[in-house]
Amino acid sequence: MIRLPFQSRVELFNGHYPTGLARIANGCVSFAEYALIASGVLPFARPVPKCRGAMMTTQDTTRQLTFAVPKGRILDEALPVMARAGVVPEDGFHDKSNRALAFATTREDMRLIRVRAFDVATFVAHGAAQIGIVGSDVIEEFDYADLYAPVDLDIGHCRLSVARLADDDARSGSASHLRVATKYPNLTRRHFERQGIQAECVKLNGAMELAPSLGLARQIVDLVSTGRTLKQNGLVETDRIVDITARLIVNRAALKTDPRVAQLVDAFRQHSDERAA
Repeated sequence: MIRLPFQSRVELFNGHYPTGLARIANGCVSFAEYALIASGVLPFARPVPKCRGAMMTTQDTTRQLTFAVPKGRILDEALPVMARAGVVPEDGFHDKSNRALAFATTREDMRLIRVRAFDVATFVAHGAAQIGIVGSDVIEEFDYADLYAPVDLDIGHCRLSVARLADDDARSGSASHLRVATKYPNLTRRHFERQGIQAECVKLNGAMELAPSLGLARQIVDLVSTGRTLKQNGLVETDRIVDITARLIVNRAALKTDPRVAQLVDAFRQHSDERAA
């Protein structure tokens, strides 16, 4: 991976980019880390190793691993699984008032980032994080070529389903075109294509259950766990697209070049096998 010399985040991100490059600096960041710093996910607040030239070696275990975890429903179940695999965040991670996105762990060579579930897959696929945990719904929706999901963690169980208003008697099978509100346009289109229906997807990131009653879309595709939210909003589940569980994901290149990633995969797989036994 190409390494980018820098002197400080101030020079690179506060309007002095050419100056920062001109002053050959004390350390290096990868382009992936550069993107995290630029976006504000990672602060520039750590010492960095000396540059060893423009290219990294194929097995650079001096770099800090970045483990991405999702905000929301999966995280509470994931933390005990992570602990058994030796991934334990600092105390500040559990502070509800803490707005930080990056955290230290009990391992000096690893940090955690806590981001939205969809962003976990993006960070890992592009190498900004080497390993993470995310629902299989996100993996299927994006289908990143550089993302590998070696372990089913058997947590975060739910399903991706189609729902409509309880008093809507129309059947989608009789239509050739259907407007659907969803956070998952790719999975939704594929599902309805198999039924010979062209789905016009309206992308929403929340409050999906409001779409039918407000006339935005006749049906929705969303995650369902108990079905209580659907019922409280006058909706009924009409079709189950796929069952969902949380998976351990890794960047394919990192798995090949950094033995620590493979060791973590083995640790999570051992826990998964023990639960299944």
